[in-house]
Amino acid sequence: MTTADQRPMRADARRNYKRLLDEAKVAFLEHGADAPLEDIARRAHVGIGTLYRHFPTRLALQAAVYQEQVDDLCAKAYELLETERSGDALAAWMRSFAEYATSRRGLMQTLKEVIDVRSDLFARCHDEIRGAAGTVLAEAQRAGTVRPEVTVEDLLRLTHGLSVATQSAPESADRLLSYLLDGLRPQH
Repeated sequence: MTTADQRPMRADARRNYKRLLDEAKVAFLEHGADAPLEDIARRAHVGIGTLYRHFPTRLALQAAVYQEQVDDLCAKAYELLETERSGDALAAWMRSFAEYATSRRGLMQTLKEVIDVRSDLFARCHDEIRGAAGTVLAEAQRAGTVRPEVTVEDLLRLTHGLSVATQSAPESADRLLSYLLDGLRPQH
């Protein structure tokens, strides 16, 4: 972790940065992308000046939260491949992706309104998600649990569709995911 002038952060600054990100995630989920920054700083047990030292604007904080969430989602794909069978890893990651997409919709909409979707942030995050999805998909295809003609784009669109479909009915997510996974299996 480095500051704007690329010096490594002190340990206390790293802790403050992490607490601010953690509390911002919770606040954005609870109150939307316009959650009061003063509340985020208070919940992180730092002053508002500390928040602004790390994140000079609300947008900088939102972008950092978004990037960290994408990083976590992608890391989950690789972790699942280490701990689950290929088909199970794909199902678990699709569930995680759908939950992520559903819970972050407000923050994503806000970021899209103020940042060009062709920006480095969105391009980098899109590439990371595409890479993680491609890895779990390829492993499931190699194991024979997913049709070979399914593409990464297909998988991402289907998973996004699942998140949209279950936004107002989250209790149906597992059932709908099972139907979706049945459709991805090779047809004999």
